[in-house]
Amino acid sequence: MSPARDRGTRSAGERFESALNRVVPRGSRILVALVVATVAIGLAIWMFSAQTPLVTLLVPLVVSSLVLGPRQLPWFVVFVLFVLALVVPLQDPINARIILTVVIIFGLGLLVLVSSFRRSRLGVAGVQGEQMFVDLRDRILRQGGIPTLPDDWYAAAELRSSGGTPFAGDFVVASRTGNRLDVAVVDVSGKGQGAGTRALLLSGAIGGLLSALPPGDFLPGANTFLLQQDWDEGFATAIHLSLDLDTGHYDIRSAGHPPAALRHAGSGRWEVLEAEGPILGLIEGASFEVVSGEMRRGDALLLYTDGMVETRTRDIASGIDKMLGQAERLLRGTFEGGAERLIGSLGSRSDDRALLLVHRR
Repeated sequence: MSPARDRGTRSAGERFESALNRVVPRGSRILVALVVATVAIGLAIWMFSAQTPLVTLLVPLVVSSLVLGPRQLPWFVVFVLFVLALVVPLQDPINARIILTVVIIFGLGLLVLVSSFRRSRLGVAGVQGEQMFVDLRDRILRQGGIPTLPDDWYAAAELRSSGGTPFAGDFVVASRTGNRLDVAVVDVSGKGQGAGTRALLLSGAIGGLLSALPPGDFLPGANTFLLQQDWDEGFATAIHLSLDLDTGHYDIRSAGHPPAALRHAGSGRWEVLEAEGPILGLIEGASFEVVSGEMRRGDALLLYTDGMVETRTRDIASGIDKMLGQAERLLRGTFEGGAERLIGSLGSRSDDRALLLVHRR
């Protein structure tokens, strides 16, 4: 196609698009299409009642619940029910099957209306609202992704929720500045989707604080942020690792969180690193002790949430012993994939779980 003809084709397409926008605005095209489809179905039922059942009206009703916004959806549902009311008297005979069909359609229309009123709080259509939550979920998972590390370091984070969905009250955020890696493992109060909404907000704030503040100011900053939130369950536990990737020097600070565990390659033994500090969001001006050390070649470090080690029948101390025993078995030979193996074999399935594994090769 010549450039002149291509420009002419584009110009014709643009003119058609402009004319269509003047007649039917872009945001109303789906609504108009559904109205036309509903009218066509109504006419088909009226003219060919024997061949076109009443339940055909459920098609635009169901589609509208997925694609229409909260302002348009209630009016369209009323329109569909109005079309149903017009075509019902044309049914011959009006028997129990017809009456039951009408009741079912009206009942489903009522359910769609109720869902549209609840959806109005979000202000978007069903598919769009789901996409928003998927996008938020993906952002949380990306924040928990470990930055690129030097070849002599390996790190992996794993997350499991009590409800089996990626929305959970436990999350991991990581940041790398120069030769320093900062990682925080956080456990928001609550479980599953109930805690997931608070985790959505807190993960963004924690990620910003982690990359913006010096290691010693991170937990105090997170504590101040939580104190400013008007939450019924406005607290969280966290553990923060600041690791020098050149020397292996680490600083660990904890806010009411289960202790980290360090495996010494030389002895093959695990050491529990207790760091004292209050839960975030409870005490103003709280201070957090630091536990420092150095990771040597072959050493490994575990950071985790209480869902990994605590159940209804087992306390945290016993759970830590069991976790370290499993870690010795599952991490033997290779640490790659070890975080996934550990989180799959440990912890309570009724609680959120998060785990971070760091290994110096």
